[in-house]
Amino acid sequence: MTGEQSMKILQVTPRYPPQSGGVETHVREISERLVERGHDVTVLTADAGDGGFRAERRNGVHVRRFRSIAPGGAMHVCPQLAAAVRRTDADVVHAHNYHSFPLFFAALGIGDRRFVVTPHYHGGSADSTRDKLLSAYRPVGRWAVRRADAVVAVSKWERKQLATDFDVDATVIPNGLDVDRFTSADTGERDRPYILTVGRLEEYKGVQHAIRALSELPEYDLLVAGSGPYHDELERTARQEDVEDRVEFLGYVDGEELPGLYAGADAYVTLSKFEAYGMTVAEALAAGTPCVVREAGALVDWVSRENCVGVSALRPSVVQKAIREATAGETRTQRLPTWDAVVEDLLSYYTKQTVKTD
Repeated sequence: MTGEQSMKILQVTPRYPPQSGGVETHVREISERLVERGHDVTVLTADAGDGGFRAERRNGVHVRRFRSIAPGGAMHVCPQLAAAVRRTDADVVHAHNYHSFPLFFAALGIGDRRFVVTPHYHGGSADSTRDKLLSAYRPVGRWAVRRADAVVAVSKWERKQLATDFDVDATVIPNGLDVDRFTSADTGERDRPYILTVGRLEEYKGVQHAIRALSELPEYDLLVAGSGPYHDELERTARQEDVEDRVEFLGYVDGEELPGLYAGADAYVTLSKFEAYGMTVAEALAAGTPCVVREAGALVDWVSRENCVGVSALRPSVVQKAIREATAGETRTQRLPTWDAVVEDLLSYYTKQTVKTD
């Protein structure tokens, strides 16, 4: 402990490690650091799968997993979370991810306890079915977000979107990073220079555009770290472009290996349509790797940084030109927020007394 009063903190999230993803990483990092500071942290998550409810302890964090209905691996409809939140004696409840139902069920069960919401809001979905679900969900989702005592955005772009769509005045606390883990990474040995992309393999993530640009970058391989439902289509794209011998699908990459992959890349590329922050961009920059990002969603916030080139069009010639521009620049170490700083800021919002918006 650092002299602060110990609290019972409840985190509510659709999924939690070993499930992977940006929100999952965010909740794990803040939860484990809160435990290190002497707080009692429980995570309620809706990712129990076919095995049904189970409880476990991960690095000091109590994790209670509930079974949910998750069409297409999304939304995680889990009404029992409302009762679970209601039954806890937590001092503060922190719910995550507007784009899934657990946040709404947390709002239903909150009672008069302190309620903090981090929406990780990116405004839409590239999947038409999921987009229709989000449209139908908007009225109750808006109510749930406005039920919060404090709303935290992870980017300036997200803060603006929350103000526009929900009339909410959010506070920006960016995602953190274990900076030393990436700045000190050793590069692996590979026969050819490579470009890297990291993330779940969904169509909206835009890996297909990087593959199509590879035909104009003959000196490079493309390493794709991550798994997901779009994998087979990406393999077909590589065959159609006649670059399958230069595209390597790595699947899930262990956290210990990832910093070295970033550090060894000549450029990092993310061409995602929807992002609330862009954590992989921060990781790449911390490893000293220049980035090419699509000027969409919160990725636009990164374009103003050194060593980060934005693209508004996705034609192979445009992406290829941006990669060459990024790799030609001089790489400099950049200041990035740490997870310890994020926790310090969050604690002030866990304890600050404000008036609810509704």
